[in-house]
Amino acid sequence: MKGWVYKSTGSWYVVKNEAGKAFNARIKGVFKIDGITSTNPIAVGDEVEIEMENEWENTVTITTIHDRRNYVARQSPHHKKQHHIVASNLDQSLLFATLKDPKTSQGFIDRFLVACEMYHVPAILVFNKSDLYRKKEMDIFHEWKNIYESIGYPTYLTSVEKNEGVQEAKALLHLKTTLLSGHSGVGKSSFINAMFPELNLRTQEVSGWSGKGMHTTTFAEMFDLPDSSGRIIDTPGIRELGLVDITKQELSHYFPEMRRLIQQCQFNNCLHGNEPGCAVKEAVLKGEISEDRYISYCKILETIDEKNY
Repeated sequence: MKGWVYKSTGSWYVVKNEAGKAFNARIKGVFKIDGITSTNPIAVGDEVEIEMENEWENTVTITTIHDRRNYVARQSPHHKKQHHIVASNLDQSLLFATLKDPKTSQGFIDRFLVACEMYHVPAILVFNKSDLYRKKEMDIFHEWKNIYESIGYPTYLTSVEKNEGVQEAKALLHLKTTLLSGHSGVGKSSFINAMFPELNLRTQEVSGWSGKGMHTTTFAEMFDLPDSSGRIIDTPGIRELGLVDITKQELSHYFPEMRRLIQQCQFNNCLHGNEPGCAVKEAVLKGEISEDRYISYCKILETIDEKNY
């Protein structure tokens, strides 16, 4: 019997079959998938085969995991050399960001976009809490919107509080499986509740003393949208996003604006730092590549540890 993983709590899973019936599930034996070292062998969004274990208790056993079309992974918070697969089989990802209470850094946004590029997941940016923005924040938003849309990332402005931009964002989810991500406190759960009140997700205020969001989602969980119009995967708020399985040489391939220039560099192993004849550096100096994006690239480059390769 075929099913899809809707929730993972580490040892037990919630799986729905093709008829939409939910079961509690556990895995049979040890799974090793795609040759990767993962802290979670099964992720939300996985397509699996299940066998009935106990009909009275509504439990099944997961016997097979089908090949993933794609996935988004991050560095495991507990094992730096291991993946934690956030979700799989995605049509797109929506990153929620805010420019106030709390402020999302451009570095975090760029790391998330690199993670999406690595695993071939189209990414969309949604800046929420626009009702709190003054001129300074609106100037930053328009600057960032120009940067990101010019390199292929659609960028939206919303205020869940004022119900502004919510319907436009809702339309993005139609007939797709969408990963929703972002720091805690950016209004992700409020956004979902505004669009789909029947899901009634828990929300929590930003912590006053730290300015950081409080965690409300403990595990990734997939929800069916009304009228079979798509699925969303809600994820725990991410504080840091560590990248795994990436070399310094590969990084610029995940910056679309750099990728198109790489072949023009004088050296084929150019890291776009101090090398002569670097087409990427030249484009930064000419203003053709955002200086802030280039700084993000350099900062990520510094954090890549290649000892494991």
